[in-house]
Amino acid sequence: MELDPVLLSRVQWGWVIGWHILLPALTVGLASYIAVLEAFYFLTGREIWFRISGFWTRIFAVSFGMGVVSGIIMPFQFGTNWSRFTDATADVISPLLAYEGLMAFFLEASFLGVLLFGRRLVPAWAHFFAALMVAFGTLLSSFWILATNSWMQTPAGYKLADGRFEPVDWLAIVFSPSFPYRFFHNVTAFYITTAFVVMGVGAWLLRRGRATEDARMMIRMALDLLIILVPLQMVLGDQHGLNTLEYQPAKLAAIEGRYDTAGPAPLAVRHSRRGRGHDALRDRST
Repeated sequence: MELDPVLLSRVQWGWVIGWHILLPALTVGLASYIAVLEAFYFLTGREIWFRISGFWTRIFAVSFGMGVVSGIIMPFQFGTNWSRFTDATADVISPLLAYEGLMAFFLEASFLGVLLFGRRLVPAWAHFFAALMVAFGTLLSSFWILATNSWMQTPAGYKLADGRFEPVDWLAIVFSPSFPYRFFHNVTAFYITTAFVVMGVGAWLLRRGRATEDARMMIRMALDLLIILVPLQMVLGDQHGLNTLEYQPAKLAAIEGRYDTAGPAPLAVRHSRRGRGHDALRDRST
């Protein structure tokens, strides 16, 4: 059997990123959740916020560490698996990924030490500030990673010179046409994921009669957030889909199973952007 290097590269990349994305989806939301808990504890002094924050901080630390380990592999895969693409786009993608490391990862990694080990060593305001910085760092990391991914999906602000992509307008590169939709859609998904995990853990504790007061508070906070974010995510997802229709119609056609064969039945997802229906999608994707 002949093994296709391109197929193997795709399988390897899909395997790594499939596991990796599960960890940021939890840690980005957990960092913000811990920052909220620390704010409540700092302002009220109630022990319940202290206990819940300590419980989830330990889980965050493990998830963060695993996310770092799996995330380090992916930049190397750009060079090993997609070397020609990396060489052609290096002047754009390399700075974006460097900003993520220098601005976001170093920030959250630095203050994570204070968050984990500084509870009894620093003033309460300093511990709360560390939680805020870790939460801000995770969001900043999401910003740069999704800016990179969005540019690869809808490139802008560049010129081609000798087969290489050279930056012309960095604002256009960072804020490419699909970036706002992808960023808010993903971050909202991170928060929803975290809320369901928190609610599930709270329900498990409550069912077994362990830390019932803390469990009830976890469930209440998670439900309060989900009531707001789940409907909002429907709107954001729809807007992201419409943006994909405008800039990547062939991609949306593939998502909906609209092939030029008698194969799989199409997914009849309706849309009405500027009065266009599925006929417009079919016309633009062929």
